[in-house]
Amino acid sequence: MTAPASVLGVHISLDHAFSKQAADEIELVAGLGVAGDCHKGAQVRHRSRVAADPTQPNLRQVHLMHAELFDELQPDFDIKAGDLGENITTRGIDLLSLPTGTTLKIGATALVSLTGLRNPCQQIEAFRPGLLKRVAYKNADGHLIRKAGVMGVVVLGGVVRPGDSIDVSLPPVPHAPLERV
Repeated sequence: MTAPASVLGVHISLDHAFSKQAADEIELVAGLGVAGDCHKGAQVRHRSRVAADPTQPNLRQVHLMHAELFDELQPDFDIKAGDLGENITTRGIDLLSLPTGTTLKIGATALVSLTGLRNPCQQIEAFRPGLLKRVAYKNADGHLIRKAGVMGVVVLGGVVRPGDSIDVSLPPVPHAPLERV
């Protein structure tokens, strides 16, 4: 029997630093993201996307990362929750296998709809040399595998804390796989 999916940690950053700082709780705000986080907003907040078109909708309001990735990277890389810039670190859920539009009920009221995969970039390589090849690589079929977490938008707000449960609701079929967002 496996443990239910849960929140391992929550993180926030007021500025555009690569890593986020651990917090006792974060508040998710419907349609905007994480209160107080530099990526909160209805339109894009990630610098490269703002430079391309600041009017794009923000499909990257919340970044979720599975702690199992940290386990997989040991002992080669000493990575802990928040290091890769995620807002919510999870345990017990295969985030990467979920389809687009999956909703995650986190804690008592928060609801996040998954929009896509995080696209690992050179910042990961600058953070830990060699790490980019472990979180973005081509498999034997030549398909690009991205393992640096998933992105979502806040449907219903609420407070999220470490230890909160995560309930998964799949969208109607046919399911579309998560793609880079």
